[in-house]
Amino acid sequence: MSKDNERRSLYSSPLVARYASREMLEVFSEQRKISTWRLLWTELAQAQCELGLPVTEEQVNAMRRSISDIDFEDAAEEERRIRHDVMAHIRTFAKACPEAAGVIHLGATSCFVADNTDLIMFRDGCRLVRAGLVNLIAALARFAEEHAGLPALAYTHFQPAQLTTVGKRACLWLHDVMMDLDDLEHFLATLGFRGVKGTTGTQASFLKLFDGDHEKVKELDRRVTESLGFSFSYPVTGQTCPRKIDARLLNILAGIAVSASKFAGDMRLLAHERELEEPFEKEQVGSSAMAYKRNPMRSERISSLARVVITLASNPLHTAASQWLERTLDDSAGRRIVIPEAFLGVDAILSLFRNVASGLVVNPGVILANASAEIDSMATENILMAAVKAGGDRQELHERIRVHSRAAAREQKETGRPSDLLDRIQGDEAFTGIIGKIDLETIRDPALYVGRAPEQVHEFLDEIVKPALVKRRDLLSAGGGELRV
Repeated sequence: MSKDNERRSLYSSPLVARYASREMLEVFSEQRKISTWRLLWTELAQAQCELGLPVTEEQVNAMRRSISDIDFEDAAEEERRIRHDVMAHIRTFAKACPEAAGVIHLGATSCFVADNTDLIMFRDGCRLVRAGLVNLIAALARFAEEHAGLPALAYTHFQPAQLTTVGKRACLWLHDVMMDLDDLEHFLATLGFRGVKGTTGTQASFLKLFDGDHEKVKELDRRVTESLGFSFSYPVTGQTCPRKIDARLLNILAGIAVSASKFAGDMRLLAHERELEEPFEKEQVGSSAMAYKRNPMRSERISSLARVVITLASNPLHTAASQWLERTLDDSAGRRIVIPEAFLGVDAILSLFRNVASGLVVNPGVILANASAEIDSMATENILMAAVKAGGDRQELHERIRVHSRAAAREQKETGRPSDLLDRIQGDEAFTGIIGKIDLETIRDPALYVGRAPEQVHEFLDEIVKPALVKRRDLLSAGGGELRV
């Protein structure tokens, strides 16, 4: 059996096989994790050497040379024997640099490498998500600006309401994503390091190594923290860093999934109305049976993936709520599964979201036809105001319009013909002398009923979105989001 066929005979997460990007897969790969463990052991030894413990530069250099060269088969065999993953990799690392074997993991506990590595992965994963959000914002902003003034029928309860514009509706999606970016950047700005805290967070082992010198223990913590690119370590921990960090993170990732799902749901509704369509490639097949179909499959996939990520967010909440005292190991399996899957899911969602947003097809004829089909009802408010100004009784005229509206709607539903509401009002003697003064063609112009929607679009983009993009211009990239399938 070939290696490829052997791989296919075993289960693989669809997020790995179908959806997530290589960059995000690398962040949560075994190679990245274990090489980060080794980097942490090396930086710990480096700081211990500099602070006067019996660790030599030669030992540190030997460790540094072996950071990436990992014998995973040997580590797996060690773990089968001793049933401890960190100790297994300590032994494998020691074989790679035997001159440093005696100082690897000096004074540390397993969570020194495990939790600190998780925090590094969180940071790196969030940075990729941040870039995805920024590029998505740019795509939505371009779309909103291009269609800022195109009148469209708005819906409440998915029933026809007053008009909006295509660009204004896009700004609703954009505003959600901007809030997600704010939440993510706040998380990154406040993400700390577990640092060098020892078995139960008291730093007792390091205080012993430094013969009771508290300042050197604090300096060790500071140096290792800074060497891994963090500005601070959490001031107090148990054996682990606070599991509330996981809950905060997953809520933010779930929030991104919520925004994407709202967009995808709207797209599916608008595709049904034939107002907007996803990008559709020349050889893309919409249905195995119905060759004419053009299903919103990318938006449907967003909805599906978002549902997974949103569901995952509950697991870290339960974990954080049920941690015992300084730690318990019932967090381990769930964290290994849930956190990477949430990142991979959001990574896939953002690629899809950006792809759709960058290639949205607008059908202005359909959009204007749908708006025009409801315009007579909206025009009645302007007619009522004009009639009152001409001396009519507001309450009496309102009642006449209500009666005509119901009759016109009933006939429209029964016959399928366009609304004749304005014709009915025009023939009503209550409006004699008023309706003739109104240009019915002008009053049917959808642009009269969009309010400040175009201005809101330009103000939102100019005052909030564009400055945010300029500030993050280094994250912008070409293209419209990559799809693996």
